[in-house]
Amino acid sequence: MEFEDLIKERYSVRSYQSRPVEDEKLEKVLDAARLAPTAANKQPFRLIVVKTEGRKDELKRVYPADWFSQAPLVICACAVKSESWTRRDGRNYVDVDTTIAMDHLILAATNLGLGTCWIAAFDAEAAREVLKTPDDVEPLLFTPLGYPADEIGTKTRKDLDELVRYQQW
Repeated sequence: MEFEDLIKERYSVRSYQSRPVEDEKLEKVLDAARLAPTAANKQPFRLIVVKTEGRKDELKRVYPADWFSQAPLVICACAVKSESWTRRDGRNYVDVDTTIAMDHLILAATNLGLGTCWIAAFDAEAAREVLKTPDDVEPLLFTPLGYPADEIGTKTRKDLDELVRYQQW
């Protein structure tokens, strides 16, 4: 798919088929995250892949929407602050790096015909318990991963003039 088409086709999928995701496709989306740029190439993130079958009740503790665990897989992008780069003024880039990795994963999934949905509004404490993450590994973002059972709706975005300012030199 052409990149412009890819970014137009990506949408937040909220209905999934039960059809399993092929291992080859899963590996490709995970590898896309691995290849994402990170500050100083630290790669301070971990990806946790959860098969939803038999875990729907646990996953409802993390995020209660039925469609969250309807997909055959859920992926959590976790931040590892101890491994990340920090700018001279003290600004740590772990959240940025982890988000870039998740964005690469999501775009790769779209390119392969898979659906995803960014989820940041989850129960962080429940996520730590369900995923059994070590103290230094923080669940930051989730996405279901599977074949969409819905279709893209109308997307609304602000106009460029609301988002961009050109600096005169």
